[in-house]
Amino acid sequence: MSAILEGTPDKRLALVTGRAYPELATEVAKYIGTEVLETTAYDFANGEMYVRFTEPVRGADVFVLQSHAESINKWIMEQLLMIDALKRASARSITVVAPFLGYSRQDKKHLGREPITSRLIFDLFRSAGADRMMTVDLHAAQEQGFFDGPVDHLTATPVLLDYVRGTLPLENATVVSPDAGRIKVSERWAAKLGNLPLAFIHKTRDTTRPNCATAHGIIGEVDGRDCIVVDDMIDTAGTICEAVRTLRNAGAASVTLVATHGLLSGPAIERLRDCGAREIIVTDTVPVPEEKRLPNMTVLSIAPLLAAGIRSVFESSSFTNLLEGLPSDMRPRNIYA
Repeated sequence: MSAILEGTPDKRLALVTGRAYPELATEVAKYIGTEVLETTAYDFANGEMYVRFTEPVRGADVFVLQSHAESINKWIMEQLLMIDALKRASARSITVVAPFLGYSRQDKKHLGREPITSRLIFDLFRSAGADRMMTVDLHAAQEQGFFDGPVDHLTATPVLLDYVRGTLPLENATVVSPDAGRIKVSERWAAKLGNLPLAFIHKTRDTTRPNCATAHGIIGEVDGRDCIVVDDMIDTAGTICEAVRTLRNAGAASVTLVATHGLLSGPAIERLRDCGAREIIVTDTVPVPEEKRLPNMTVLSIAPLLAAGIRSVFESSSFTNLLEGLPSDMRPRNIYA
């Protein structure tokens, strides 16, 4: 199988990836029907990086897939180097595919003399030579406006919903927003799951301390209900585990956690193991290594969604259908089942 996928006579697709999570790129390539273009990449003794593509990319539409996983700054820099190499190699177009986009939480200023780092990241990719961006579930959807070009903002909701509908009891379920900022997302979940009741946790965040928030109470009825908490990411899991305890103290029969990005940093696994959640459901926008897997954790493959998005861009077809569900030949799976 060729690493360059032929389209119309004047179009060729190439998929390249860095070292952050090559397994994801390999799975995406299988769904598309191509192979990942071979890349030479290594570190110098002082930490500088080198990249080179071993096959020609002149005239190709290249998709540069890199998960901004642990060692986030390194993998962002490597992706920037790849973009620059592709631009100098006369690629026809360059699309950045960042399943989890680093620094997306820093989308505004909370205090004086702070950067808006999310805007900076988009600017760096544009300056390096990216024509287009593709990512999954930004922390704030309006960040799409930070990039001077098209941004394909995919959502993992169809992947997660498909699993939840097929496995969780919904007769007695309530969708819970972990804070006021996620209410609209939770409303969409409640509607798509059959107009389930909605509740949200009143939470305040200390902007001077990272990963620090305090739950003050619950708006909505959760007593005796099977609660489904929907969030965009689980990082250190401190606030999401506090949400579980708050719901259980309010009489919830069970609590299921659903999030797109399972970052699982620092003490996250210990906290999740002890919090009392019925199930923890995430996707693999970043790798979830074996030492971070729990018996009640489900990790769904994001590869079908990324492949469908890449195919839509390459074929210049609409993204609208991806908001409702995936094509029949691109069904998600639990990658650790």
